[in-house]
Amino acid sequence: MKKLLVITASAFMFAGLGSCFKNPVTGRSSVNVLPESEMRTMAQQQYTAVLTESKVATGTNDAAMIQRVGQKISAAATQYLSSIGKADLVSGYQWEFKLIESNQVNAWCMPGGKVAFYTGILPFCQGEAGVATVMGHEIAHAIARHGNERMSQQLMQQAGGVALSVYMADKPAETKNIFMGAYGIGTQIGILLPFSRAHESEADEMGLIFMAMAGYDPNEAISFWQRMAAAGGQKPPEFLSTHPSDQRRINDIRGKIGGAMKYYKPN
Repeated sequence: MKKLLVITASAFMFAGLGSCFKNPVTGRSSVNVLPESEMRTMAQQQYTAVLTESKVATGTNDAAMIQRVGQKISAAATQYLSSIGKADLVSGYQWEFKLIESNQVNAWCMPGGKVAFYTGILPFCQGEAGVATVMGHEIAHAIARHGNERMSQQLMQQAGGVALSVYMADKPAETKNIFMGAYGIGTQIGILLPFSRAHESEADEMGLIFMAMAGYDPNEAISFWQRMAAAGGQKPPEFLSTHPSDQRRINDIRGKIGGAMKYYKPN
């Protein structure tokens, strides 16, 4: 595992300068110091590792539902990005949708379209519309490169004055942990990096559009986040640790539904 994330110095020759990424929907700019190609390489490595260490559901109705919804949402996202001249953001994505048999209440999407749902989140989804809410939201995080932004911030903080290429080559385990934490998969290693309110708001707005274009009523998102909010407490689910849900967030979603409904075409 140590060798998985050893990144060559040449790949990050200009990483210290950072690169500016502009969200295709909100217009917010962010600094991503890690090349997207390297993020996808790390994603493939860690996705394979997670699936190898997990029990992946196959041949079940729930596994088929994750595949079905994932294909519809990813197609809608691609269609939307193409319509605004941003198809390059998912160029080269090789979508995969897996259901992991685990009580964890979690779901995530890594760069390159590597998606995992855990069976523990399905009772909160209560059907395809709920799955579409989560699927659209997680795919939006990946397309908006929120994980790259969070990982960039964490790496710059950890590396201090050391060049990122040197830090990542010298500390592959730490780099792997930061990557996992940035995508909400860090529970087992004690590292979780909650998405900021700006990230959540962007993923909500984009996710609502994606699910609407895929034929799912965006209003169903409110019910899902209300169920998640009700599950909070002294020991909230893993998903709430990285995706806080409160009345402010739910009200914000209500305000975005009108924009998403313009794209809604029921199946």
